Amino acid sequence: MDPHAPNEIRALRGRLADLDNDLLERVAERQRIVTEIGRLKAASGRAMRDYGQEKDVVERAKKAAAALEVSGRFAEDLMLLLIRESLTAQEQVRVHEEAMGMGRRVLIIGGNGHMGRWMVRFLVSQNFAVEVADPSGAPGSIPHLADWRQSALDHDIIIVAAPLGRCRGILEGLAEKRPAGVVFDISSLKTPLRAGLDALAARKVPVTSIHPMFGPDTEMLSGRHVIFIDLGFPDATRQARELFASTMAVQVDMDLDSHDRLVAYILGLSHATNIAFFSALAESGEAAPRLAQLSSTTFDAQLELASRVAEDNPRLYFEIQSLNEYGGEALTALSYAVERIRALVEAGDSERFVAMMERGREYLSGRGPDPGGSGPAPG
Repeated sequence: MDPHAPNEIRALRGRLADLDNDLLERVAERQRIVTEIGRLKAASGRAMRDYGQEKDVVERAKKAAAALEVSGRFAEDLMLLLIRESLTAQEQVRVHEEAMGMGRRVLIIGGNGHMGRWMVRFLVSQNFAVEVADPSGAPGSIPHLADWRQSALDHDIIIVAAPLGRCRGILEGLAEKRPAGVVFDISSLKTPLRAGLDALAARKVPVTSIHPMFGPDTEMLSGRHVIFIDLGFPDATRQARELFASTMAVQVDMDLDSHDRLVAYILGLSHATNIAFFSALAESGEAAPRLAQLSSTTFDAQLELASRVAEDNPRLYFEIQSLNEYGGEALTALSYAVERIRALVEAGDSERFVAMMERGREYLSGRGPDPGGSGPAPG
C-alpha cells in the first residue's frame, strides 16, 4: 500500500483488499461445490454440460446486477468466466473418476514437446502408465527413453507427438518394428505423413490418426474439436476415441485429404493473416513506434491474437504452411481478398465494398462463440 496516500484513500484500499480476499474465498467455495456436482454427475452418468442451467445462471446474475446498479455486461462476462472454470473442474473430475487407462501402458514419442506434455498430463490423469521417448527428456518423473528404438514397443498404445518433419520417419520406423498396440499421430497435417501411415497399414499394424484442434495450454475441452481419421482399422480409431470419451470435446470424423484441405484454411489462413498483420506493423517505417502507443477496440483484439501467433514456434508455422499440399489454395484466397479490397478502395466502389462485407457477415453469423470454449489456439 502506498505510504504517501492520504489516510482516507489508504483506508478504502484496505477495504478493497479485504473484499478481494472475500471474493476469492467465495470463488473457492463455489469451485468446491461445482466439483462435488461434477462427481455426482459422473456417478449418475449425467451430461456435464447443461446449457439451460448456464442460461439461468447468466440471466439471474444480470437481474441481480441491475438491482445493484452493476453493469449487466460485466455480470454476464463474470458468470461466463465462472461457468468455464466450473466446467473445467467438472471435466477434470470426470476424466479422473472414469479412469479409462486402468493401468494400460502408453508410449509417447516426442512426449517432452508442447503437445506431447499435454498428452502426458491428460493420460496420466486417466490412470494410464505413461512412458516418454524423447531425446530432450521427459516431464516430471515420467519414465523416459532417449530413443524410441530402445523400447520393446510392447505398449497398448503408441502416440507419435514428435515435430511434424520427423513424424513420417518415425512412423516408417514403427512399421518396420510391427508393434502390436495401437499407433496414432497427433500432427497438424496428415498428407506429409501418408507414406508412414500407409507403411503401418500395409504391415497390419492397427493405425489411426487424430488431430487435437487446440493448443497445449488448453485445460477444458468443451467446444474444442478432435479430428479422427480412420485408416482402415476401426478398432484402433475406437480406442483413440475412447481417450476423449469422458471429456466434452467434439469428435469429428474426416478423411485424410479433406483434413489437410480444411486445415489449410483453419490453421494456414488464420496463421498467415496474423503473420501478415504483425509484419505490416513491424515494417510500417516511421509509423511503427507511434502505432505501438495507439489502440482501438478492433486493433487491440487483433493485436492480442497476432501476439499469440508471434510468440509461438515459427518453424512449426512454416511447416504448416509449406508441407500442406493444399496450403497454396488458402494463401491464394488471402492474397485475392487483400487485392480485391485494395481495388475496391482505389476505385471508390462503395457498393461492392459493402457487398463484400455483407457477404462475410452472412457467413460469420452462424459461427457465434461458445461461452464455455477456451478461445483460439495456435494449433
